[in-house]
Amino acid sequence: MKLIATEIKNNVLESMERILDENRMALLDANKKDLDAFNKDDQAMYDRLLINDEKIDGMIKAIMEVRSQDDPVNRVITNKTLENGLQVVNKTAPFGTIMIIYESRPDVTVEAAVLAFKANSKILLKGGKEAVTSNKILVDFWHKALIKNGLSTEYIQLLTMDRTETQQFLKNPKEPLDLIVPRGGEKLISFVKEHAKCAVLISGRGNNFLYVDENANWEQSIEVILNAKTSKISGCNALDKILINNNLPNYRNKMIDLKNILKNNGVSIMVDSDVKNILKEEELITDETIWKKEFLAMKCCIGSVGSKEEAIEKINTNSGGHSSTIMTTSNDTASLFMEQVDCAAVYQNASTRFTDGGQMGVGAELAISTGKLHHRGPLGLNELVTNKYYVYGEGHIRD
Repeated sequence: MKLIATEIKNNVLESMERILDENRMALLDANKKDLDAFNKDDQAMYDRLLINDEKIDGMIKAIMEVRSQDDPVNRVITNKTLENGLQVVNKTAPFGTIMIIYESRPDVTVEAAVLAFKANSKILLKGGKEAVTSNKILVDFWHKALIKNGLSTEYIQLLTMDRTETQQFLKNPKEPLDLIVPRGGEKLISFVKEHAKCAVLISGRGNNFLYVDENANWEQSIEVILNAKTSKISGCNALDKILINNNLPNYRNKMIDLKNILKNNGVSIMVDSDVKNILKEEELITDETIWKKEFLAMKCCIGSVGSKEEAIEKINTNSGGHSSTIMTTSNDTASLFMEQVDCAAVYQNASTRFTDGGQMGVGAELAISTGKLHHRGPLGLNELVTNKYYVYGEGHIRD
């Protein structure tokens, strides 16, 4: 793709910041149409769909942060002159065309587009039908910013297709696709992996675990559990599963304490057979696949383990590969846990809610990648590029 000058890209972003700020009421009115048509029974989805002044401020801030970051394209990664005289330079390069498929969240229409554009890639935005009015006006804003700076609107496109049309597009895209990012649940990810003909970056599924070690600070553990579980149930970084080491001092009383605190904060509980012996009135887990499910609700599972090794095994068997926390005062135990748990982000004595581009110092993010290629964790501006080798010779031929 033709590389756009950094100054021009930043001018587009500055225009978009101004357009968003000056057209708040139009955006809020468009979002209200989506909200009025939405089934409010799904609270997590409703929270993701909602736009207010605070979220608009967040969109503007995300664009400003990306504008302030260095251009990630055409950076030299390595520069070597070989014994034979060839100069081999490895540079960052744009992906080309990125497609993102997401549900409900209109702010993704801003964050995904700003990252792809600054990284010199074209982006195709396939949002959910529940946010179509909000997404349309946001893409209109983007087009105004592009036109104002003499660029084609093709850099940022909104796709409005149903499931069948999306399937056909993935199988036979109208233009070459270089990367697809499905940002949603297991069904969406499986759908895209089944039909896509290009690289797919896995993102979106949470099902995060927290393990309370026998050497944990209990008061600190309660505080972290409450934050991770209740502060934002619609986030993929929310907590769903709690494992407690049964060698924890005053284990029985602390289990009752945990139950009471969770219940008082509106969280429903499911328990394994060992915990059921203490929390007799709570619902017993009878289907072990529940440990693999992301809830996006005020709901959690509590299980008992006898060691850190047992906790690690249970997490690696069931988690979505997103985030896991250990609560412990033992740095040695924490180090073993964090090295062996197979997640994009692992924590000692901290909430899983920090798995977020802004919170981790990355800035705006396209997604939280839970796969291992080509990047894992928050996919920010510097991660939204690939690389290319430039080799300079003087008539070199290989023996």
